[in-house]
Amino acid sequence: MNDRAAATLEQGSNQPPLLVGYNAWQQDPILRAAVEREGGGWVGERAHTLGELIGGERMQLLADQANRNLPQLRTHDRFGERIDAVDYHPAYHELMALAFGAGLHSLAWKTGRDGAFVARAALNYLWNQAENGTSCPVTMTFAALQVIRNDAQLTAEWEPKLLADAYDARPLHVSQKRAATVGMAMTEKQGGSDLRSNQTSAKALGDGAYALDGHKWFCSAPMSDGFLTLARTGAGVTCFFAPRSLADGSRNGIRIQRLKDKCGNRSNASSEIEYHGAWARRIGEEGRGIATLIEMAHLTRFDIVVASAGMMRGALNQALHHCEHRHAFGKRLAQQPLMQNVLADLALETEAATLLAMRLARALDRSSHDPQERLLSRILTPVAKYWLAKRSPAFMFEAMECLGGNGYVEEAPLARFYREAPVNSIWEGSGNVACLDVLRSMQKQPDSVAVLLAEIRAGASGDRHLARFVDAIEAQLADAGGIEQRARRIVEMAALALQASLMAQHAAPAAVDAFLSSRVQGDWGHAFGTLPGNARCEEIIARSRLG
Repeated sequence: MNDRAAATLEQGSNQPPLLVGYNAWQQDPILRAAVEREGGGWVGERAHTLGELIGGERMQLLADQANRNLPQLRTHDRFGERIDAVDYHPAYHELMALAFGAGLHSLAWKTGRDGAFVARAALNYLWNQAENGTSCPVTMTFAALQVIRNDAQLTAEWEPKLLADAYDARPLHVSQKRAATVGMAMTEKQGGSDLRSNQTSAKALGDGAYALDGHKWFCSAPMSDGFLTLARTGAGVTCFFAPRSLADGSRNGIRIQRLKDKCGNRSNASSEIEYHGAWARRIGEEGRGIATLIEMAHLTRFDIVVASAGMMRGALNQALHHCEHRHAFGKRLAQQPLMQNVLADLALETEAATLLAMRLARALDRSSHDPQERLLSRILTPVAKYWLAKRSPAFMFEAMECLGGNGYVEEAPLARFYREAPVNSIWEGSGNVACLDVLRSMQKQPDSVAVLLAEIRAGASGDRHLARFVDAIEAQLADAGGIEQRARRIVEMAALALQASLMAQHAAPAAVDAFLSSRVQGDWGHAFGTLPGNARCEEIIARSRLG
């Protein structure tokens, strides 16, 4: 074949080029504006560096390799000695080094600047556009510090290594490592989310140390250097910290039984483990283990909110790019009116998710000194976690369909995103658990409801439909009968109303009109791509296109 014939064949392929060579931070004005507005704009230089990595071909290759070459469990070495080791593909270790080197786990704790949680959320949002399995150990290491700080001895020994912007995979005692990571082992097969039914036992050894015996149905990131876990003492379910390696260099009594064969999140190993006299240190009061872990759960759920929004943005980028380059029926897909409706609807969903995630980050930033923001962060975290995690799977499917068969094959990242999306709803409290947590917040801190409604009304004054929508939420809350059965409806309404309020305050007029008419006024169908006929789809798409 001559060069001319080859060029003609290539032009006739009608295949979009690979989406690479862009900066996911610099070319996303919606994200940059939200981060600046919420107080984290000073992260721009770090975010620019990470954004360039996320938009590069190297990152896509690493993500693909880490998710195709799954972790492998080796329970014994060739001499029959128990080693309980998980082998990862080198791409996974490189991703971990990049994530921890960028400070995704540490930035919020180390800077001492206003807006630190917003700044870290920006980095986390960017990272989740590319790879999600490594986000699990990043999130757990970030959130675990909140619990470990309840124990002065553990804090002195572990905090410097947990805050190090480095990655050290060697199975050594923390004193010999450059950096450390933390995993979690909470649920048991008989209880799942009902942690009060845990049966793992803890026997006191003296001086705050215990020996643990029992089985854990899920232990995520089993190659972590230490694990927060729950076990039962005479006083009830208690929180403990169990290191993987002991001070004398020996392995702790933690045995990996098998790795979970999961739908998604495949680069990250999740396992079943058994404790056989595992040495652990108690954190917090005996019998108060679940209460001790609440603050950590608050932070891990926050990360799921940000991750869900970031994944939406990553999928939207793929859909927009494909439709800009693919031709069908005489036009580019992006010029087809019906495809424009789909893309605009996805863009609205992404922008609203981004605004919600960054507003929650600001509430967390200010919660230490502002009682109103503390109340808002408490109730908004499970609201946002429930809603964005629920929206994500449907979103990923629609974005995948924009690519047609190209989206359904594993070479495209959308197949991985699609498999990944459900875990954000299941982990750290499933949908029902999140909604029940909202009800508990309302009951224990009734002022949180007023704070949330006030936040919603901040953007409702200019739209009578949104104002009436808020009235409907208040009516739902005023009716105490069967409120648990209606919890999902209430949480959904609250999440949508706050998204609408944020859009009304911060989005462009075309996006505001379309979001309110579809999500609030009900001029919408049952799938994405059903915006009303007067929606200015081209304007909405232009705002979300990588600029």
